[in-house]
Amino acid sequence: MTRFQRSVACFNAFPRPRSLRWLPMLAALAAIAAAPAADAATRHRHRAAGAYDGIWNVVFATTRGNCSSGYSVPFTVIGGRVLSGGGGRVSGSVNRAGAVAVKVSVGASRASGGGLLVGRSGAGTWRGIITGDRCSGTWQATRS
Repeated sequence: MTRFQRSVACFNAFPRPRSLRWLPMLAALAAIAAAPAADAATRHRHRAAGAYDGIWNVVFATTRGNCSSGYSVPFTVIGGRVLSGGGGRVSGSVNRAGAVAVKVSVGASRASGGGLLVGRSGAGTWRGIITGDRCSGTWQATRS
């Protein structure tokens, strides 16, 4: 008997499942085996995203619409998530390359923006409806 035939023959010693009842157990074992790798990937993402952690002071300029310009708002970045440094609801993220996407709402006003953070500074664009006026513009950020 050749080596290949012997290695295949050893599988014949295992009982064959008569139904798919073993499938859930195999899936559970596969999930348990994959968990450490997924945990390591999550830790790596958090370390990479942490490069932008801190308080960012963002200055907004309006280029279209009747919205006030030149106001400054602090935002906090923790683990790649953008959070409010002041009031209002903020959701957003910064990826490993520094690309940022944010949505902000305060009362009836809401805006979204995107751009790029590099080192201790960043810039991008925004648009939204502020106190009933449709506006858009640019933003610049510096990390404290």
